[in-house]
Amino acid sequence: MPAKRPPIPLSRERIIDAALHIADGQGLRRLTMRRLGDALQVEAMAIYHHLPRGKDALMDALAEHVTTVHVEPGESWQENARAWCRASRAALREHPGVLALALTKPPRGRAAIAIREQADQLADAGLADAAGAVRALRAYVFGAVAVEVQQSGWAEPSGDENEPWRPPSQGGGSPGADADFEYGLDALLAGLGAR
Repeated sequence: MPAKRPPIPLSRERIIDAALHIADGQGLRRLTMRRLGDALQVEAMAIYHHLPRGKDALMDALAEHVTTVHVEPGESWQENARAWCRASRAALREHPGVLALALTKPPRGRAAIAIREQADQLADAGLADAAGAVRALRAYVFGAVAVEVQQSGWAEPSGDENEPWRPPSQGGGSPGADADFEYGLDALLAGLGAR
């Protein structure tokens, strides 16, 4: 008889991964502490040891997870901005189930630090109003991803048990989504450079 494997210790990272899996596969409305505990094979109360504020802390952690990106500094501010936007878009598209949190939760913790890092990189590369540029770039990326997710057919369930669940389509958007994103990004960077 094979030896029974010891359970994997519960950690904040495991909790976030399991919550993302539920939110992306079943929708944010179906992400409950009980369902999360079942997915982790623990009592729901065990999650509070890692997230003392419970579901509020979980929602903050999920928003922080999908909005925290880091990139290596490039040769120019345009290169830096382009890298940040592409990395942010990829992170948001990977988890459409928590896009609503990313759009509504203010940046905290690691996400706020990453935003300051982005502004510092753009300023160091010569952009005058780096903080304003970061706000404009984030607004563009979040809006572009929201449109892509909408066009992909991904839909949060209404809560009606009879309504069929529509998971995200593979690829996260229309066939021209990449070209559309790059076209808009080029226009935004040209506008920021002309200020």
